[in-house]
Amino acid sequence: MIVLDVLGVIGTIAFALAGALTGIQKKLDVFGILMLSITTAVGGGILRDMLIGNTPPMAFRDPTFVVISIISAICACLVYQHINRFNNLIQFCDAVGLGAFTAAGANMAILYDINTPFIMIVLGVTTGVGGGIIRDLFVQEIPFVFRKEIYAVAAIVGAASFYYTQAILPDAVPMYLCFVVTSVIRILSIIYDLHLPII
Repeated sequence: MIVLDVLGVIGTIAFALAGALTGIQKKLDVFGILMLSITTAVGGGILRDMLIGNTPPMAFRDPTFVVISIISAICACLVYQHINRFNNLIQFCDAVGLGAFTAAGANMAILYDINTPFIMIVLGVTTGVGGGIIRDLFVQEIPFVFRKEIYAVAAIVGAASFYYTQAILPDAVPMYLCFVVTSVIRILSIIYDLHLPII
């Protein structure tokens, strides 16, 4: 499906950039930056594929997204001096990746004919947040999804919008809607510093 491919590329580039920029800020060497970029970009998809029994995971069978991640990481290294002054750039890249991969992950429930609300949301959220969790653990940070950030909540709302509109909206529109809803919620939470309460 063309839409799925487009969202996959968008998500891969966005997450790969977020991973590479994090690696640069953490002063990793070039290999470390590349590995962080790749794991951020494909980690969620690998976790999703393992959940649904799609093994070996797609990232191992088709290196396209790994290559895209490497190219994105190299570009981030080359232009970092020009873009590092932009505040929250990593989080904005992460928000776009979250939206794209939540939509792609939720769509897997349809492709594998396991289209129930819970499974679609789980696959969407796992694909969306998995890579970011791995990235943050690698650099010894508490992952966004476990903090007060509105992160997984954005993915949950986005995946739910996919499920509840797929029967009434044509073709690929629910996927785009999921992408937009998830990304916008996350971006608004960054701009307006919105957080979940801490006990």
